[in-house]
Amino acid sequence: MLMTWKCALTNLPFGGAKGGVAVDSGTLSLRENERLTRRYTSEILPIIGPERDIPAPDVGTDERNMAWMMDTYSVNAGYSVPGVVTGKPIVLGGSLGRNSATGDGVAIAAREALKSRNIPIEGARVAIQGFGKVGYWAAKAVEKMGMKVVAITDVSGGATGFATIDELWDGIKEHGKLANIPGLDRITNEELLHFDCDVLIPAALADSLTGKSSLGVRAKVIVEGANAPTTPSGDDVLNDKGILVVPDILANSGGVIVSYFEWVQDNQDYFWTLDEVAERLNKMMMRAISEVHELSDTKGISWRTAAHAIGVGRVAEAHKLRGLYP
Repeated sequence: MLMTWKCALTNLPFGGAKGGVAVDSGTLSLRENERLTRRYTSEILPIIGPERDIPAPDVGTDERNMAWMMDTYSVNAGYSVPGVVTGKPIVLGGSLGRNSATGDGVAIAAREALKSRNIPIEGARVAIQGFGKVGYWAAKAVEKMGMKVVAITDVSGGATGFATIDELWDGIKEHGKLANIPGLDRITNEELLHFDCDVLIPAALADSLTGKSSLGVRAKVIVEGANAPTTPSGDDVLNDKGILVVPDILANSGGVIVSYFEWVQDNQDYFWTLDEVAERLNKMMMRAISEVHELSDTKGISWRTAAHAIGVGRVAEAHKLRGLYP
């Protein structure tokens, strides 16, 4: 249901759902990946479409998978239907800014969370767990805002002591992973969670911040780039410590927001510039953040509780207004 609450919170006309295949995509050849993607698509053909369910990429998938899905659906329809999926390559009806959207949204959430705690944005120290599609773009975005990324990790471990994200990314392109880059100070993923920083961005997988691991967190603000990175017991610990947590359904909603933009552009056959996408993303993120912040202050509740209250409340209101039939 988290996707449902996320769409409701950001006022998107999507119902929200998750689906996929239990497989390690890294073990598949290109041909195997394509065959699996097309077969999965053929099985869900009756329930997807530009006016039904609209798949988007997530863990283990990218724009290439979305291109295969769009093509499989279109072949069965007898004509090209770009609006059936989002996260596609630009040449197939994708949107500018979609690749960086989740990370860009995380950065906006981090900026506004710092403002709410009266912490200067310029020079704010940021630690990021995960250097994939979300972590990389979030790192680039917060750096552009004037923050300083002081520590980052990937599946191989982590590092500090780098000058810029571009420098670090060049090192990964040359050496394959963070652990192989020479001349950096090493840290583990657990040490990153306890790093002395202003903002901690868990942008890897779920359940990183447990009741135990949250005890050592020193960040003033946590912005959940991943889905469900904090367990309920971890959330209790962080609240008791007075740490502001920007929940996943708000912090990482940039991806689904720009997926919505892509769907709109495909349906209209009218495409926006990168600046237009960025402006609209910032506007929708700011509206949702402001609503959550205001409700949190008014009711004296956490941002997570406020975000869920707004999302669930909108779904409940829609159900009441539509009634029951038959």
